[in-house]
Amino acid sequence: MKIFPTNNYCFKLVGEPTESLERLKRRTLISESLSSKITDKSFIGIISDNNFRLISSEIGRGAFCVLTGEIINKSGVVKIEINKPFQILSAILLCLPIAGFIFQLFSQAVHLFLLFLIVALGQLLIIRFLFIGIAFKRLSKNSLNRLTDVLDIESLEKK
Repeated sequence: MKIFPTNNYCFKLVGEPTESLERLKRRTLISESLSSKITDKSFIGIISDNNFRLISSEIGRGAFCVLTGEIINKSGVVKIEINKPFQILSAILLCLPIAGFIFQLFSQAVHLFLLFLIVALGQLLIIRFLFIGIAFKRLSKNSLNRLTDVLDIESLEKK
């Protein structure tokens, strides 16, 4: 089980790759830091040659997923992953049930050990699959739809 989910996609462009990259450059606020800013562009990030590293420009939700990709001829690949600051915050959130379990272990009777273990594992699973998993699924889909619109992608398939 991976703690932080990632998605990999292959895509084919409708037009020429140079036109698609120019369109992506016009719709991207060039910035080294992948953090949300108020802008009228679709993305924030870095585009160099045929490579890009982008976040969606949606305030509050756009920085959760990072799109890293490369365009080769009329096809390309894109990897969607959780941004590093959100990975750190999620890791801290995942440590809380473990810390609570350890605290309860030393402060309560030993006969409740199994109950506390089950509760801590349940909390870990809820945080990972409900909070992180659903947020990643929804926000990565939104970012991918924006990228599909900007690059004018003909077909998209998951690796």
